Amino acid sequence: MLNRVEWIVILAVVVAGRGSLFGGEVVETNWPEYRGPHADGVSGASGLPIRWGEASNLKWKTPIPGRGYSTPVIWGRQVWMTTAIEPSEDSSGDPMQLLAVCVGRDSGEVIRVVRVFDVDKPVNIHELNSHASPSPVIEPGRVYVHFGTYGTAAIDTTTGDVLWMRRDLTLNHSVGPGSSPVLYENLLIFNCDGRDTRYVIALDKRNGRTAWRTERSNDVSHKEPPMHKAFSTPILIRHGGEVQLVSTGAHAVMGYEPLTGREIWQIRYEGFSNVPRPIFGNGLIFVNTGYTKPQLMAIRPGGSGDVTDSHVAWTRKRTIPKKPSPLLVDGMIYQVTDNGIATCIEAKNGETVWEGRLEGEYTASPLYADGRVYYFNHDGKTTVVRAGGEFEVLAENRLDGDFMASPAVSGRALFLRTKTHLCRVEAVPNP
Repeated sequence: MLNRVEWIVILAVVVAGRGSLFGGEVVETNWPEYRGPHADGVSGASGLPIRWGEASNLKWKTPIPGRGYSTPVIWGRQVWMTTAIEPSEDSSGDPMQLLAVCVGRDSGEVIRVVRVFDVDKPVNIHELNSHASPSPVIEPGRVYVHFGTYGTAAIDTTTGDVLWMRRDLTLNHSVGPGSSPVLYENLLIFNCDGRDTRYVIALDKRNGRTAWRTERSNDVSHKEPPMHKAFSTPILIRHGGEVQLVSTGAHAVMGYEPLTGREIWQIRYEGFSNVPRPIFGNGLIFVNTGYTKPQLMAIRPGGSGDVTDSHVAWTRKRTIPKKPSPLLVDGMIYQVTDNGIATCIEAKNGETVWEGRLEGEYTASPLYADGRVYYFNHDGKTTVVRAGGEFEVLAENRLDGDFMASPAVSGRALFLRTKTHLCRVEAVPNP
């Protein structure tokens, strides 16, 4: 039986060819984790809308309580996300509530709200963050929610019962949580990179017990504690017949054995508070080095130990985002900086193909589908650009609300989360 990574490889091949193993249109139903079924923001779906607004191609719009920037995840007819309800100023001693919310994919109705954790004294967060920014990960029968230092839990998607929880994996995020978990075989894996402690951990997804924990090996003792933290989500790749977990941290990226946590290799750089998720393709791993001056590094997988001097293929230092993750399609990398400079660069060498100016500020990661790149700004505007060798804007769309969460796709619909609502955007067929 093929494991999850082998299925990802097969699906990635299908997406790269923009076709189906069986011919005809590609219809992907599930969006199981942050950045989708291939962990890279690339969707194999066709027939997604190009134009929409409050009065057109908006199938439903559902209010979501509280504040949360986690990407919606989708399995079957359920859409799950996390949110935080903070106590009002006039409340006396009420805790912050951390919730998991399930919405019907077809109806838009709120099916279930699960109160997972109460937090008596939440720490301050950055104005661009939330207490519910890590995205869930979902599989048949279970959704796993993660709130950073406040806790991690597994929820039965049929009953809403909390199957297990962990509240002992505490750390000082400084400005709120960000790293999302991933699944591999029977493991739930996530980064814990705080000002005070730095490690990667795998929990047994069946019961929440620790399977392994590996401390970050690079020395950051000469750095100030705010420069110890990171917020990136790891990826799983296959190289040389072996699966590796690629995990970006403060001042280094590491490759680990996902079943044991053994560090295989690392590459050093200057950078921290890393947010973008790495991507893998064209024989290279692409890693964003984070604040304060982000760079994009192309890394050859393989080797052992410190491979900084031998495995960096190229480094790009200009027009690199601090928060949105990149896309890799047909040998081209598409990015948007936090202040709206969209770029297309060649994956083989990092050279510029085109640059274009987009309106607004950006945190959400872009989406690729059916020859188009979708960019989502803080003011609810989506700019649709044709993928390829020239900068060509196909459409500009706006919804009421702010986009901080990255998008999800199911079938021929976009699921877009604003600060206040979850929206299903879908082209209305001609009569």
